[in-house]
Amino acid sequence: MNGVSTKLRAPDPVAGMLPSCEGLHVFTDGSYEPTSGKGGWAFVAYRDGAEVASEFGGTRPSADNTMELTALFKAALWVNSNASGERAVAWSDCIYAVNGCNSWRHIWKNNGWKKIVPNAKARSRTIANAELWVAIDLQLSSNAHLAVAWCKGHVGLIGNERADTLAALGRQSARSDGR
Repeated sequence: MNGVSTKLRAPDPVAGMLPSCEGLHVFTDGSYEPTSGKGGWAFVAYRDGAEVASEFGGTRPSADNTMELTALFKAALWVNSNASGERAVAWSDCIYAVNGCNSWRHIWKNNGWKKIVPNAKARSRTIANAELWVAIDLQLSSNAHLAVAWCKGHVGLIGNERADTLAALGRQSARSDGR
C-alpha cells in the first residue's frame, strides 16, 4: 500500500446506503472478459477505514456471475477465518449476488439447490453455480455476524474501486489451466 493509509470515503446520501468508516467492511468484485473467457475476483477488507487484507485471483474459462460469487465466497471465508466474532459487512455491486445471498439461497437450499417453478408439469432446474452457492451458504450460515449488502459500483467508493482494480488484475493473470 506504498505507506499511505487508505480511508473510505464518507457516505453519499444520493448514492444510497454506503458503509461508514467504523467496523469491518469487505468489498468484493468480479471481472470478466467475454472475448478471452478470462475472469477475475477480488476482495478488500477494511477495519475502521484502513485496509487490513486483500486477495485476488483469476481463471479461464469463467463467467461474470461466477467471478462475483467467487469474490463473495473468498471474502466470507476470510472473515470466518480472521474475524469470526466481529460484525462485518460484505459489500458487492452485483445485485444478483446480493439478492442470491439474502433471499434466493434460502429458497434454493430448501428446494435441493434447484429452481422450482409454479407449473407442476415444468421441469425443475439446477441453479447456475450451484457448487458456489452451497459453499457461500455454508460460510454465511456459520456466521450470524456477517451480512451481505449492495453498494453502487463505479461511483468513487474507495473499497469498491480497489476491489474492481484487483479483480481486473486477477483476470489479467488468469491462465487457461484454471489457476
